[in-house]
Amino acid sequence: MAYQLVEPQIGYPAVTDVSTTQKVPIGTRARIADNALTVPQAGEVIYLKSSDAITLGALVMYDQQLATCVLGPATAGVGPCAVSFNIVPSASFAWFQIAGNAKILSPNAVVAGANVFPLAATPGSVDDAAVAGEQILGAKFSTTTPVPAAGFAWVTIDRPVYQGQIT
Repeated sequence: MAYQLVEPQIGYPAVTDVSTTQKVPIGTRARIADNALTVPQAGEVIYLKSSDAITLGALVMYDQQLATCVLGPATAGVGPCAVSFNIVPSASFAWFQIAGNAKILSPNAVVAGANVFPLAATPGSVDDAAVAGEQILGAKFSTTTPVPAAGFAWVTIDRPVYQGQIT
């Protein structure tokens, strides 16, 4: 998908911009859209600073107050998460997707419509294998893998969060 900002503001970097220089306040949100598709798609992004090296399509966990954004843990994640649009080096600023159809790392076969869980073997990746207390709430697989490409799946997200402890 070729998402673009819907209502670009003066000084807002492009959705694909990655920089070591902060261009808007951390936590800034913006609406995005891909109007080139047969059925246009919309979503939302948040501007964050990475504390890890982040790969394209990786699930990340962020803390807006502490200004941290780390590769999503394979187990025991707690808090809000987002999906990377870009390869983001550590200590860099970029937009991360929090709503819409996200292209997310999913190296194993998954079922469309299934719940989303972190993949225990690979931080930042997801799977549909249920693990108690580790569901990503606000996320559902909308395709099987390898759609849109090998190692990825489309996941519909709406401000996803790690479920955390259930007992």
